[in-house]
Amino acid sequence: MLICVPNVLSKQDVADFRRIMDASAWEDGRSTAGAQSALVKRNEQLPPDGEAARKLGNRIISALTANPRFLSAAVPQHIFPPLFNRYTAAAGHRFGIHVDNAVRGDRLTGLRIRTDLSVTLFLSEPEEYDGGELVIEDLYGSHEVKLPAGDLVLYPASSLHMVTPVTRGARVASFFWLQSMIRDAHARSMIFDLDTAIQALAERLGRDDPETVKLTGIYHNLIRYWAEV
Repeated sequence: MLICVPNVLSKQDVADFRRIMDASAWEDGRSTAGAQSALVKRNEQLPPDGEAARKLGNRIISALTANPRFLSAAVPQHIFPPLFNRYTAAAGHRFGIHVDNAVRGDRLTGLRIRTDLSVTLFLSEPEEYDGGELVIEDLYGSHEVKLPAGDLVLYPASSLHMVTPVTRGARVASFFWLQSMIRDAHARSMIFDLDTAIQALAERLGRDDPETVKLTGIYHNLIRYWAEV
């Protein structure tokens, strides 16, 4: 399941993020890579335990917990503190094909999560850079993702994926992982589809319509059944 969520951050928020990030020191992105990923990872990263990364990360989490589409798609139990990276053409940055670690731990908080979903939140507009597509492999083939600044994409952390070389400009993004209350990916997909249908029905008939109420009850019962089965 690959799901895009638009307008997680406003353009004003993105501009503020970029101002803070541009004034910050960056480090080698391999500092948080696993042994295999480090072999193919070439980018820069804000120090994960630095003040800028932590403050901006908290702002992202606040935005996510107020976003109905994100909550419906992810049903998050734990969200890993967001990290921030930068790929530049001058340095020949790229991230070769890899799979994210199955478990991630945060040194500052001690949080350890099972990585059910990976998240990329774009902080550069597509016209600011060439290349830098997020390429995700799944059962249906290869998907290239390059979204407007402020939009994010959710995809299974078990997917093979890569970031193509940036050949002009700079690609700036936040990336992180989450553990869902719904561990089973197929169940999570069905629950998202059901919630999407309920929202569409509510817009046409209203939330008090008997059919809307009935489907909403089914939705909540499914959440109860599948949550951490």
